[in-house]
Amino acid sequence: MFDLSPVLITVALVGGYLLGSIPFGVIATKLGGAGDLRSVGSGNIGATNVLRTGRKDLALITLLGDGGKGAVAVLIGWLLTRDAPVTQQAAMTSLAGGSAFLGHLFPVWLGFKGGKGVATFFGTLLAACWPVGLLAGATWIAMAFLFRISSLAALTASVLAPVYVHLTGRPVAYAWLAIFMAALIYIRHIPNIQRLIRGEEPKIGKKKDAA
Repeated sequence: MFDLSPVLITVALVGGYLLGSIPFGVIATKLGGAGDLRSVGSGNIGATNVLRTGRKDLALITLLGDGGKGAVAVLIGWLLTRDAPVTQQAAMTSLAGGSAFLGHLFPVWLGFKGGKGVATFFGTLLAACWPVGLLAGATWIAMAFLFRISSLAALTASVLAPVYVHLTGRPVAYAWLAIFMAALIYIRHIPNIQRLIRGEEPKIGKKKDAA
C-alpha cells in the first residue's frame, strides 16, 4: 500500500509554494527593460498590469509563467504519487497546486505581496483536472465576451469550478482545491467586487477614466 508520508507532503507543500512565489511579472519587466512592475499601474504583479507597460510580449511571458508554475507544482505532486491510488494522487496534486497558488498570492520573495491568482488558478486546474480547467476557461471566455469585464469573468469561473468538479465526477480533493482557490480569488478581488456593485469596474480594452 502506498504511504502518503509527511516527507512527501512537506515536499509538495514547500516545493509548490516556492514555485508559486516566483514573480514572473516582476522578473519579465525588469529583464525586458520595462522597469519595476510594482510601480506601474495598480502595482499588481500579474499579466494584466504588465500590459500597462505597453509590452504585450512581456504580458504573455507573465501569463504563461504564472499559469505554468501552478501546472509544474501539480506535476511534482503527480510524480511523487505516480504509483498511488487515485484519491491519494488527487490529494497530493491538490496540495502542491494549492501551495503554488498560495505562493503566487503571498510570495516570500516580495514580502508576501503578490498577485490576484487568476492565471495560476487556471494553470493549476488544467494540470490537476483538465476537464474542470477547460470548463472554467470556457466560462471565463463566455463571461468576458458577454460582459467585457475581466474580473467578473474570473469571479464567475472560479465560483463554478467546484461545481464542475462534481459534474465531471472527479475526486473530491479537486473540489476542495477549487473552493480554496475561489475563496482566495474573491478575497483578492474585493476592490473589484465593490466597483462591480457601483457599476464602475472598467471593461476589457477600456482604460479607466482619468481623475
